Amino acid sequence: MDKLKVGIIGCGGIANQKHFKALSQQADNCEMVAFCDIKVERAQEACEKYGTEDAKFYADYNELLADPTIDVVHVCTPNVSHSPITVAAFEAGKNVLCEKPMAHNTEAAQAMMDAWKKSGKKFTIGYQNRFREEVRSLHESCANGELGEVYFAKAHALRRKAVPTWGVFPDKSQQGGGPLIDIGTHALDITLWMMDNYEPESVTGSVFHKLGSLPGADEGNMFGPWDTDNFEVEDSAFGFIKMKNGATVFLESSWALNILESKEAATTLCGTKAGAQINAGMSYKTNELIINRSRNGILTQEELSSSGNIAFFEGGSNAPEVLEAKQWLEAVQNDTDPLVKPEQAFVVTQILDAIYKAAEQGTEVKI
Repeated sequence: MDKLKVGIIGCGGIANQKHFKALSQQADNCEMVAFCDIKVERAQEACEKYGTEDAKFYADYNELLADPTIDVVHVCTPNVSHSPITVAAFEAGKNVLCEKPMAHNTEAAQAMMDAWKKSGKKFTIGYQNRFREEVRSLHESCANGELGEVYFAKAHALRRKAVPTWGVFPDKSQQGGGPLIDIGTHALDITLWMMDNYEPESVTGSVFHKLGSLPGADEGNMFGPWDTDNFEVEDSAFGFIKMKNGATVFLESSWALNILESKEAATTLCGTKAGAQINAGMSYKTNELIINRSRNGILTQEELSSSGNIAFFEGGSNAPEVLEAKQWLEAVQNDTDPLVKPEQAFVVTQILDAIYKAAEQGTEVKI
């Protein structure tokens, strides 16, 4: 099969940290032929570094989408622009991988879903944490029924002091929110995936703007001082989600919170046969998978380890972002479903949106 021709829209942090490197390792399946960024010099730089000899760069994504030879588009822009760019890409006949979250609110996500269904093309969202070894292992255990019915879970996305100080992260007009929509989305995605439950009934939530604009609160931030005068999003947010079958999920997220343990893209599951938790984040040197259950009359705790990447070497073929790119391209080539289905990512956005609304209204929000 011919190599897929890929266009990248948005050549900032996530494209450079994840997409360019991952796609570069898929030389047998694809080639990067087009790059777009509103800061055209960034598109040009990426084009020269990662593109084919005849690759092009643009400042206007509509010009990139007008190229009929492009098969796949990766949308790597701020959250608020995900929907209009993705909709335009589907209308142009492209397959789309959009970075997480799907959109900044339910209405924008619904527009993406509608355009996708009309297009007949492939669609997925960039939840690369599903491809971590311990996440895949726990998902298999859940799918095999080893935990029984999972009726309570926690989705963890807590940082103590790690507010991103680059890009547009504190800009609500471009991002739609702060840590809830930025890192809470990953934790909720893997938790719902483990539970295989995408039927929320109601949501309550609390959203806090306590530390972002507080003078001196940026002391000790991992990424250096942030701009307290232009910190427009929340610094922490929490949600309680009740599913239609009675199961409940507690979602916790923060960029800055006076807490000792930092957990990110982590989950705790409580089932009728066993429990499990994935510990990951800044408080952990390596990601942990722990299963707890009763066995032979006593309570047991199993700590499972994975091979991981080779020490002192990053970006190996088993890195989550590389595995994500590989399976996505193969799904397009082989006409199969990607691991992250649009319907699942849509529910994540619905829930995040409902937490923001519940906190603003001070009421429970029905879904």
